[in-house]
Amino acid sequence: MTAVLLALTGLALLDSLSVLNIGVVSAVVYGSRLNRQSPIPGGLSYLAGVFTVMSVFGLCMVLGLGFVRDLTDFELTPAARYRGELVIGLVLIALAYFPLVAQTTAPGWAMAAMRQRPWLLLFVGLAVGTGQAPTAVPYLTGLTMIAALQPLPPLWPAIVIGYCIIALLPSTLILALSTSRSRRSAQAHRWLVRNLTRYGPVGVRLLFLVAGVALVADALVHYSMWW
Repeated sequence: MTAVLLALTGLALLDSLSVLNIGVVSAVVYGSRLNRQSPIPGGLSYLAGVFTVMSVFGLCMVLGLGFVRDLTDFELTPAARYRGELVIGLVLIALAYFPLVAQTTAPGWAMAAMRQRPWLLLFVGLAVGTGQAPTAVPYLTGLTMIAALQPLPPLWPAIVIGYCIIALLPSTLILALSTSRSRRSAQAHRWLVRNLTRYGPVGVRLLFLVAGVALVADALVHYSMWW
């Protein structure tokens, strides 16, 4: 169980490098400063929307996968495990060579909503989360790992919620730093945004490549157990 939790933490940290979430929160912060408003209502509304969709999707998916597993009496045999590792590893390696293109700023209508009614960004977060949750490879991998546990641990919903919290930590940190007027906080804010937006996509692709190679290598080492 410890190994699973460590793997889930790593996947959550990988998922936290979302250029879109970081870009939207940064845009909310800059827009609020231009309009002499607090970025907290708009930023928290957006993050709450993303968090709600991610957590609900995760809980429902684990329940659904667990139901299918119980219905079919599926058992994760060594052969299925290592074949699965090979497939997942090849998919991750392919994704590592696929350029990540993401929107890094909030759309104009979202910024207008933020100026007039910051709470409307909740719906922006819900929309973004609806697109992100079913397509985020690290998140889907983590949910599958949780659903594969036999039996499900009693605190598995807390694990899913914890994953979602970790995945939104960088965006939350950017929002928190924006509330401070100190020079050090401003420098930390600029450094965090600049480096996450510049190196985040490259870091994700690199981690996909490393994880994919590791999975393929492990599957090939245990080739004798494929059958």
